[in-house]
Amino acid sequence: MATKTQHFGPSSTFITLFLVLLLHIHYAKSDLKLNYYSESCPRAEEIIKEQVNKLYHKHGNTAVSWIRNLFHDCMVKSCDASILLDKTKEQTSEKTSQRNFGMRNFKYIETIKEALENECPNIVSCADIVALSARDGIVMLGGPQIEMKTGRWDSKDSYLAEVESFIPNHNDSMSLVLSRFNSIGVDTQGTVALLGAHTVGRVHCVNIVHRLYPTVDPTLDPDFAKYLKTRCPSPQPDPKAVEYARNDHINPMVWDNLYYKNIMSNKGLLIVDQQLVSDPTTYPFVEKFAANNSYFNDQFAKSMIILSENNPLSGDQGEIRKVCRHVNK
Repeated sequence: MATKTQHFGPSSTFITLFLVLLLHIHYAKSDLKLNYYSESCPRAEEIIKEQVNKLYHKHGNTAVSWIRNLFHDCMVKSCDASILLDKTKEQTSEKTSQRNFGMRNFKYIETIKEALENECPNIVSCADIVALSARDGIVMLGGPQIEMKTGRWDSKDSYLAEVESFIPNHNDSMSLVLSRFNSIGVDTQGTVALLGAHTVGRVHCVNIVHRLYPTVDPTLDPDFAKYLKTRCPSPQPDPKAVEYARNDHINPMVWDNLYYKNIMSNKGLLIVDQQLVSDPTTYPFVEKFAANNSYFNDQFAKSMIILSENNPLSGDQGEIRKVCRHVNK
C-alpha cells in the first residue's frame, strides 16, 4: 500500500517557525541560572563577595552604591551594565542623565572586575558584577541573603536617551512610579518593598530643598524640617558640593524597616517617600513593613530578584567586557 506524501502548507510552516521562536525565547530566558560560573570560573561569586567585603571596610558607602547601581541599570531596558559605560566620542553615557545624579563609586566596580579577570579572563560579565555586588552589599548592611541567578551579558550600547522613560523621578506621581515598576513585573507591594532601600544612604540637598524653600512642605514633620534645614541651609545648593541629608539619620548605614516608621511620622526626605503614606494603594504595605522587619526583608528579596532578572541579554545580543566602563574594541 503506497503511503501518501504529506505537504505542509503555509499555515504549517508558520506554526513550525512559531515553535522554533518559542524555543529560542525560552532558551534566552533560561540562560540565567544559579551558579552559572561553576565550571567556567568556580570562584567567581566568592571573589565578588571578597572584594565587596574589602571595599565595604575601606569605603562603607560602596555597599549603598552597589544597590543603587542595580536599580539604575536594570530599570533601563535590561540588566546589562549599560549604566557603567563612560562617555566617549562614539558613545553617550547614562551616567550623565539627571536621573542618575549623585551616583558614585563606579571605579570600584573596576576593582572587582580586575580581580575576576586575574582569575578567569573574559568570563564574568560586568552585568553579573552589578547584580552580585548589590546582593552582597545588602548583606554587609545587615539585609537579607538573596539567591541570584547569573549569566547576564553586557550591552554594547548606552541608553541615555531612554533613561527618563524608564527610571521614575523622585517627585513623580505614585501612579507613574507604580506603572514603571509594574512594566518590569514588580507589583505594588514589591515597589513599596524596593523603595525600602531608602533606609540606607543619603540624598543630595538638590533633591530636598524644594520641600524646604520658600516654604516648608506641610506634609513634613516640623522638627524634621528644621533638621533638614541644618543639612541644607541654602535654597540653591551647589550640585558639586557635599551637601546632603541621610535617609535615616538615626541608623543611616543599617538595613532595617525604620524607613517605613519614619515616613509614617512624616519624616521622609523625598516626595516619593511621603507619597507611599498618602496613597491608599501603597499605605497598607507601608504599615505591614513597619510592623514586621522580616516580612519587609522577604518581600524586598522577592522583588529584588524580579528586578535583577529584567530582560537579560543573550550571547548574540551582548558581550563580556574586558573593562566595565568601555565596550570591547
